[in-house]
Formats: sequence, structure tokens, C-alpha cells
Amino acid sequence: MQKISIIGSGMVGQALAKGFLKYGYPTIIASRSEAKRNELKTAIGGDIQTAHVEEAAKEGDIIVLAVKGTAAEAAVDACGAGNLDGKVVMDATNPIADEAPENGVLRYFTDINHSLMEKLQAKAPAAKFVKAFSCVGNAYMVDPDLPGGKPTMFICGNDDDAKTAVKNILDQFGWESEDMGAVEAARAIEPLAMLWCIPGFRENRWTHAFKLLKA
Repeated sequence: MQKISIIGSGMVGQALAKGFLKYGYPTIIASRSEAKRNELKTAIGGDIQTAHVEEAAKEGDIIVLAVKGTAAEAAVDACGAGNLDGKVVMDATNPIADEAPENGVLRYFTDINHSLMEKLQAKAPAAKFVKAFSCVGNAYMVDPDLPGGKPTMFICGNDDDAKTAVKNILDQFGWESEDMGAVEAARAIEPLAMLWCIPGFRENRWTHAFKLLKA
């Protein structure tokens, strides 16, 4: 099994770490803080490994970027020069600004004609970024059990082999995948987090996911 390195120690990173461990992947989760790394071992359990960000990026075969959008570019830098080159990087980030939602609508620091993922891909051009896990809450990222059946995970990226690797993981995690094309498609995928969050902020409804229906 390929080794997974998760950059980001919040709820998304922890949920995905538990999922990868469940399906047999050797998994590292990164934090700069020794105290936080000790906390993560207890919170996640199992055979989870912990490391500094640069060490995790170097050791991982597949990287998962699960940090706040405002910290995403710095996190890529912290991975260290060359440590992401040639690797699949699953990008679960969204460009959420450090401002309160307006009538339940998140504020973004990007515009509709440029995505955070495009910025990250430009920062690490030899990495193989694939957008995934950006439009659902952490409680439904692994084995989503919803009455309507398997939900749809919208993905995009410039490398077809990298997207195939991500699709295989999504299959294991109980998702249908819909490939929306190259990195520019993140301009449409990232705003889905806004739409997903509106019922939560307005009505405290967080138990949903998107599904693409086809004729």
C-alpha cells in the first residue's frame, strides 16, 4: 500500500487519517507542534504515525493537503523544495476568508476566474494536484451513509494518472467520482463548499452531500 501523508491536523485531516488507516494505508499526519503530535496519536489511534510537515511530505507517496485555505500556500512551502515533485497531492482546501459568513454564505479570498488550487499548482508545478474532499463535511468524507445512495465527489487536475489514483481511493471510501477536467475546473468545484455550508449556517443542517444525476 502507498504511504499517505496528511498535511493538516484539524478535523478534516483527522477524519481522513482514520479513513486511510481503516482501509489499510500506512498513514502519517503532520504537525509542527510536538504537543499536537502527541494529541493526534491519542485522538486518531491505531497505527497512526506523526511527523513534522517537511518530513511527512518527504516520506509520503500520496500527500493530502487538509489545511485552512489561508494557510495552504504556506503549507506547500513548508513541505520543502522537491518533496512534492511527481507526487499525487489531494487538495481538500477551500479559499475561505477569515471573515464571518454573510446570510450563511462563506466569503472567499479568490474570485470566480481563479481558484486556490491553481495557485497551489503554480507554486509546486511538478506536483500532481487533484481537487477532492472539498465540498462535504468531515463527518461524511469516509463511508458516507445517505438514503440517496453514494454521493458524488467532484475532482479535477492536470494529470490523468493522478486522478485515477484518487478515484481508486474514493471508490474505497464509498464515493462516486466525477472528473471535471483540468485544474481550472477548481474554479467551479471550490464554490460548492459555499453551497454545502448554507443549510448548516442557516438551519443547522449538515447531514447532506451532492449527487450528480445522469440520464
